[in-house]
Amino acid sequence: MEGVAKTCFFKNPRSLTIGFGEQMHTTASRALYPKTKIRNFLLLTLLFFLGFNFLITAQLKKDTTVILISDLSVQLETTAAMNYLYNFKFDKAEEQLRDVKEKYKWHPLPYFLAGLAEWWKIMPNLKVTKYDEKFLTYMDSAILIAENLHKHYPEYRIEAAFFLAAAHGFKGELYADESRKNWMKAASEGKAALKYLEECHEKKYLSPELLFGDALFNYFREWVPENYKSLKPVFWFFRHGDKKLGLEQLKEVSYNAFYTRTEAMVWLMRILAGYENDPQRALQIATYLYQTYPDNAYFHRYYARMLYSQGMQPQMEIECKKILERIDSGKVGYEAVSGRYAAFFLGQMNEFRRKLDDAKKYYLMSVKFSEEAKATESGYYLYSLISLGEIATKQKDKVLAKKYFKEVQKHSGRKDEAYQDAKRRLKKLEKASKD
Repeated sequence: MEGVAKTCFFKNPRSLTIGFGEQMHTTASRALYPKTKIRNFLLLTLLFFLGFNFLITAQLKKDTTVILISDLSVQLETTAAMNYLYNFKFDKAEEQLRDVKEKYKWHPLPYFLAGLAEWWKIMPNLKVTKYDEKFLTYMDSAILIAENLHKHYPEYRIEAAFFLAAAHGFKGELYADESRKNWMKAASEGKAALKYLEECHEKKYLSPELLFGDALFNYFREWVPENYKSLKPVFWFFRHGDKKLGLEQLKEVSYNAFYTRTEAMVWLMRILAGYENDPQRALQIATYLYQTYPDNAYFHRYYARMLYSQGMQPQMEIECKKILERIDSGKVGYEAVSGRYAAFFLGQMNEFRRKLDDAKKYYLMSVKFSEEAKATESGYYLYSLISLGEIATKQKDKVLAKKYFKEVQKHSGRKDEAYQDAKRRLKKLEKASKD
């Protein structure tokens, strides 16, 4: 199974049988035990077996829960679709999912996976909204079918809760994105996701898939109020989380789950790089994801970003130039956002090597891509302009340098570091002109 590491297969609980290798028996001599003690012993033994039998019965009742997504045969049927999806072969993924949808039309799985394919069309550039409608339609279909299972089929209740939490969670993430800012809908979807997440939490031992949501809750339940004090009161109403446990759970999901494995790795990579100051481990995950899915534009640029953060210039140069080539050739998923990353990194590398003309070429490219992506407030745009101003200063073109620094001020807030940097440089240029 290309791109899919080990999977965890849980047998259908209804196929389990329970037996005992040995029977408990007593061989003590009556001479050693008075009749009352023997009667008491037999009574305790009987109570033990009755109690044990009750526990077994309870366990069997609990084990009637059906987790279809842990069925190996279903995983085999969806492997190709999952690999195509994450490798940005969306037409092939959709083709594979048609068969899955036909066979499991009564289950939310095929609709959720179809929605996930649309989500990964959005991921390279979250400002693009043309895939939103289709994504929301598939997720709403998954929710409708999961609600039916949840309400009418007790044995599928937990699995239905998993899909309900996941579908509402993805919808919430979309609505909360900066380019959409639909906070009311985001809050509503988040509330629904948490409701079903709590239900999955009770039986997370049934499948590693169920741990995914719990892992994210455990981490961000603590991280958000630590970093956004104003939101602290909101979290008083939720159970406590545990960041360390959340990270461990994400690792477990990334090792043992099937459907949520890649998503868990993506979150773990982003958390390690952005919040835990562990770029080396983030690079390891980015390397694996890119090598496993080499045509995934998001994984490609994240890999390039981590190479840049670790100062691995030779490998970074190769990958950044490859990204730019793929943008030129119109490869699926490669667009302006990936371009601004790659061009900026190459600009930095060439400036470090004192190849100013090459650096200038790539910084201008980063500016162009940022404008295409409507991301003129981003650091890549602002610091490309500052670097262009620096190069112009070094090349004795003060008029051009001033133009770049003023452009930085135009697109940044007065308290922003980039604004203050540009302000200092403009003052320095003015002073030099007077001298």
